[in-house]
Amino acid sequence: MSKHDPEELDRTKHETKTSPSNAEKSSGAAMPVESTDGPAWYVVHCYSGYENKVRHNLEQRIETMGMKNSIFDVVVPTQEEIEVRDGKRRVVERHIFPGYVLVKMALTEESWYVVRNTPGVTGFVGMGTQPTPLRPEEVNQIIKRMEAEVPTVKVSFKVGERARIVDGPFNDFRGIVSEIDMERNKVRVMVNFFGRETPVELDFLQVEKA
Repeated sequence: MSKHDPEELDRTKHETKTSPSNAEKSSGAAMPVESTDGPAWYVVHCYSGYENKVRHNLEQRIETMGMKNSIFDVVVPTQEEIEVRDGKRRVVERHIFPGYVLVKMALTEESWYVVRNTPGVTGFVGMGTQPTPLRPEEVNQIIKRMEAEVPTVKVSFKVGERARIVDGPFNDFRGIVSEIDMERNKVRVMVNFFGRETPVELDFLQVEKA
């Protein structure tokens, strides 16, 4: 099987509804996996930055090659984040797993070929050549992150780094980050106040990297 360059990511629009056993097995490669019973979620590796394009191309292949009964869903896991830059807040969409796409499918010879030969896909994640399905608890955890109502806050600072307070009574003070509490979205900054190092607890959105 040949690998595809990112420039080839639009080729799927020319495909016709044909059996992968005839169209794509012509390369002479054999499917190195065993079929499984029932659908499961699999992780597919792709070119980083082309996750959405790969999803679009794969959805086109599923439609044109008549694979809706074997490949059921294609998802690019994302979540909303609040980013603070130059004192301004904005909500951005981030990929949870850059370079990966989730595919719900019944693993058969035909479905494997359709997914594996999608332009931009570099392979399945698994042990050796056998794709490994995600466990139900792993799928639930990913879905929970995607459906979170409150956006997460992107933290640009680390413990020990200098940070600037951008909001509140200590606005424009600078200090050293001493503690980060991800569960509470709180950060503690050591600020020099009247010649003494004083700990100040703040929300993530009140602080940015100095």
